[in-house]
This record gives sequence, structure tokens and C-alpha cells, in this order.
Amino acid sequence: MKRKIRRAVDITMSLVLLFLMAYQVTGEKYHEYLGVAMTVLAIVHIFLNRYWYPALFGGRYNTYRIIVTFTDLSLMLCFFMTALYGVSMSAYALPFLYGILPVSFARSFHLCLSHWTFVLMSFHLGLHIPAILSQFKLRHSTKRDLRILFIAMGAYGFSAFLKAGFLEYMFIKKAFAFYDPDKGALRVLLELLLICSFFMLAGEECASLTLMLPGRKDRKKNVLYPILCIVVAIIIGISLAAMME
Repeated sequence: MKRKIRRAVDITMSLVLLFLMAYQVTGEKYHEYLGVAMTVLAIVHIFLNRYWYPALFGGRYNTYRIIVTFTDLSLMLCFFMTALYGVSMSAYALPFLYGILPVSFARSFHLCLSHWTFVLMSFHLGLHIPAILSQFKLRHSTKRDLRILFIAMGAYGFSAFLKAGFLEYMFIKKAFAFYDPDKGALRVLLELLLICSFFMLAGEECASLTLMLPGRKDRKKNVLYPILCIVVAIIIGISLAAMME
């Protein structure tokens, strides 16, 4: 029962984050209410996983655990800093907190950290894909087809990532968000989902790679395969972005 609740919370958080990033679809008012809902869900998520935090100080840290721990702690920091900067600009959901930080300062860092949160959340989800897939007895051909599909989605997602200017927002090269007025809601959400799929692909391949490294010799010979998958997706994504300009 607890696992089902945790899974429902995780899925809901992922969907809410997707809509939070689609500001031009939701508008300012609903964006704020979704942000409050996301914060509540994050607190519930932390409570449901509360035994993970004391365990940080025990056990052996292999490469996979280091990456997962660093990603999760970075994601938590980025998320709550995003929330803090967000409430300091709130005009609808929490107007009594408006101005607790300088608004111009909060706007720049809210925009920056919200994009980092989206990327880290996607990567975080990807890190757990191998464990999820291991619960199903999939044929080798099915795994291959899924990987090809995931690479194709990731490639388009990386091109959308470049065209949407994520890097400029993440490194505070732009203080304001710019939107294409010709994009419909469905296209905006689809592109965000594809961007998410690229970083999920990166997380999944990173997990596969680090789980292979300490394994048997027959697994080590496939170490280059996860790297190749990410490189192929990036090259195709750059090519697509260049062709669509």
C-alpha cells in the first residue's frame, strides 16, 4: 500500500512539474497554485522517503550510489530554492509573501533554478528506469526496440532543449522567459515531455553504465554501449536543431 502511495505521489509530481514548466499554457495564476501543490507533494514525498536520509551516513558508496545521492540532494536544493524565489513573487496563491526577497533578483533565479529542477528531475527519473524494467521479463528484442524509441525521442528532445534556450535560462544568460505565441498547448507540453525524455535517457544510460562497471567481465565489454546511445541522441538532436533554424 505504501509503495502504491509513493508511486502515485511520484507520478503526480512529474505531471505537475511538466505543467509548471508550461507557463504559457497555464498562465500566472494557475502556475502559482500548481507551484504550491508541487511544494506540498514534495514535502509528502520527503516524508514517505524519510528513512533514506539517515541511511546516507551508512553503507558503501559505489559509483551509482554517489550519482543518485548527488542528483537527489541537488534536485531537493534546486526545488526548494525555486519555491522560495517563487513565493516572493506570488500575486495570487501566497500574496502575503510577495517581496520577501527582491523581486528582480527572485525572478532571475526562479527562472534559472526551475530549469535546473526540470533537468534534474528528469535525470532522477531516468536513474531508476533500470530497476523498474528489471521487474518485467522483457525479451531482448523488446528491450532493443524500446531503446531505439527512447533514443529517437531523446534526440528530438535534445533539439527542443537547444531551441527552447534552456541553457541560457540555466546559466542566467536570460532574465526573462520568451515564448513562441504560435505554439499551441499540446505542442508545448509535447516538447517538454520530449526534453524530459532526453534527460531520462541520459539518466538511464548513466545508471546502466555505472551498474556495469563493477560487474563481471562479460558485462564490462558492453560499457561503451550506454555512452554511444547518449552520443547518438546528442548528435541527431544537434543536427535536427540546425535543420529547423
